[in-house]
Amino acid sequence: MGNMVPIPSKGYMKESDMGQTPVLEATHLGIEFGGLKAVDDFNITVGRTEIAGLIGPNGAGKTTVFNLLTKVYQPTHGTILLDGKDTHGMNAIQVNKAGIARTFQNIRLFSSLTVEENVKLGMHNHTKYSTLEGILRMPKYWQEEKRTHERALELLNIFDMAHLADHKAGSLPYGAQRRLEIVRALATEPKLLLLDEPAAGMNPSETEELMQNVRKIRDTFQIAILLIEHDMQFVTGICEGIAVLNYGKIIAKGTPQEVINNPEVIRSYLGE
Repeated sequence: MGNMVPIPSKGYMKESDMGQTPVLEATHLGIEFGGLKAVDDFNITVGRTEIAGLIGPNGAGKTTVFNLLTKVYQPTHGTILLDGKDTHGMNAIQVNKAGIARTFQNIRLFSSLTVEENVKLGMHNHTKYSTLEGILRMPKYWQEEKRTHERALELLNIFDMAHLADHKAGSLPYGAQRRLEIVRALATEPKLLLLDEPAAGMNPSETEELMQNVRKIRDTFQIAILLIEHDMQFVTGICEGIAVLNYGKIIAKGTPQEVINNPEVIRSYLGE
């Protein structure tokens, strides 16, 4: 892990990311549902190659934050800058094209499609042939098919899954489906990858392998990763900066050691 440096937003950023535009800056972000503040005055900065964590009790608003960042929900107030650009007015598709990809708590694969087909679906933002060229199977179509096939296998190799390319996604074991969902998100070529409880349901050896692969993804693609996770060993072992959410508000930010020793975090989330 790189050294973490305090920044004006009362958070931290990797020393190696200082001097560069953060990949994500969310300021005073919030949303209300029928007068209830589900997220209130949420502020976070994520450096360009940082692995950051968002933790907190069930119902704290963590997945709601992800839904705000990806524009599944439009914020009631606040600003989201992606790579320095305001995402106000963007919808979920536009935000994905701009550089945010995500996975979900509940796996959302196309079970009847093959592993490779699922990965190729993630490449739709970068398809380089027209509808007509596709219908008529013109040379440009076949060139792109070859390119996307090779790229899909390259991405699957990150998790040693290329040999499963022709298998139905729904036939994979749970852990492999989790990994496939991450590969599909990477296929969109994100600047920021959001992982919603990626280790959920995994055994200790699968979790350890996932930690290694998350680092590999960051280092290979030079992207930022923001993850939600309840496995504190996973979070403290991989995250460089952590924000703690409770009742829709951030109650602590800092390095893993600072966060796990924070009295309010212990009282609200970790327990004695």
